[in-house]
Amino acid sequence: MAEPRLRASIAGASGYIGGELLRLLLDHPRIEVAQATSESNAGKYVHGTHPNLRGRTQLKFSALEDLEACEVLFLALPHGATQERIGQFEELAPRIVDLSADFRLRTGAAYAAWYGKNHGCPARLGEFVYGLPELHRKELAGASKVSGVGCNATAVNLALLPLVSAGLVDQAKPIVVEIKVGSSEGGNKPRITSHHPERSGTVRAFAPVGHRHTAEVEQELGLGNVHLSVTAVEMVRGAVATAHVWPNQAVSEQDLYRAWRSTYGAEPFVRVVRSPVGTFRYPEPKILAGSNYADVGFELDARSGRVVAICALDNLMKGGAGSALQCFNLMMGWEESEGLGFPGLHPL
Repeated sequence: MAEPRLRASIAGASGYIGGELLRLLLDHPRIEVAQATSESNAGKYVHGTHPNLRGRTQLKFSALEDLEACEVLFLALPHGATQERIGQFEELAPRIVDLSADFRLRTGAAYAAWYGKNHGCPARLGEFVYGLPELHRKELAGASKVSGVGCNATAVNLALLPLVSAGLVDQAKPIVVEIKVGSSEGGNKPRITSHHPERSGTVRAFAPVGHRHTAEVEQELGLGNVHLSVTAVEMVRGAVATAHVWPNQAVSEQDLYRAWRSTYGAEPFVRVVRSPVGTFRYPEPKILAGSNYADVGFELDARSGRVVAICALDNLMKGGAGSALQCFNLMMGWEESEGLGFPGLHPL
């Protein structure tokens, strides 16, 4: 007899992240999708909003107020919505994975500083495990509440983690990171900045300083001198972070290889990419579209001693829905790669 499937629901399933999560859960061997909510599309077929799911499911969107009890509730709601209803959501499901920014930071002071308003329930921030398996695999096992991750923060955290873990970062010097992102990072609500004539062909700096995901990097890696700049480029999916780091001692390429292999040698979804020849010599987001993989790499500037650390990922997957499912697999004690085997496409 087949093992009964676990009932999962998604609140806020009409956005890009919610749609990716729905795609993943529909193919997960242990999960049955019970409900998917959308306030603007309640009663309509989900494939009307996510046409890639046509023929894959006959599920219709529900209204948020019509959510029923389930075994896990994934929250892909706008930032600020989860903290307002967390008590109601806990009554519906014993396990919650929140993909918004509401419970990523650990203190109300940090949230207020970076989001410009007070948190609705700061005393509960410590109840959520930060949902990056490469940092919190042990804490995720058996957890009941997990936060999502910032897509840009994930790219930066994975780029820098080998250097931080090896104790090679000179924290007296600034860590400067340039992140190039695709248009899907802006969500599915149209506005003038995403209008095709305004967006096409651009390389637009939209957050040269002060990006909120800086807080997650400093929190998770224990750093205090991180400076992010984010630039929109002409692609739909993807983010690539290029971090410039000055080490606290002289390092060789062999030292850096050792650090990257030590950090990621056993990781199922992080691949070290560094080749002396070929087109894809360094991490490239295009070939990761639709996958939960993050590709990382590095280069050593022999003239200055600077290390350039690179990470590419799909912002909707490893930077969002994919990491959320990977975390949930760990919460349940399942193989963390279940439902996440798609390797991406080439060419695309």
